[in-house]
Amino acid sequence: MSKINDYLNETKTFYLATCDGDQPKLRPLGLHLDMDGKILFGVGNFKNVYKQLVKNPKTEIVACKPNAHWLRYTGKAVFETDDKYEKAALEVMPNLKKIYNDETGNKLMMFHLEDATAVDVPIMGEGESLL
Repeated sequence: MSKINDYLNETKTFYLATCDGDQPKLRPLGLHLDMDGKILFGVGNFKNVYKQLVKNPKTEIVACKPNAHWLRYTGKAVFETDDKYEKAALEVMPNLKKIYNDETGNKLMMFHLEDATAVDVPIMGEGESLL
């Protein structure tokens, strides 16, 4: 997991793919945590991305490095039930506390990928597994 975390730290922004019916949806994200042996991501419970992952948890995360390598991290989104992950994420990105708090009623839903593969892919050639 540390290789995936390092990759995401280096790229800063990564892209999360979901499906809305038969239409693919892709959006940039930046929040991730390496905690308890898992790479965790967060999305708002009021957003379409959350609803899409609940309906179809199959997802893929892609991050690109300037050296023309890219990460393809594919798996099934599993949402966490322990609030400690949301609290940790809000400490890492405190500006999100304006959105996710008791007053707004918005909750940051944290998830990790299970049954996952992670590949570092060069622009030319075969990819290397990171798991």
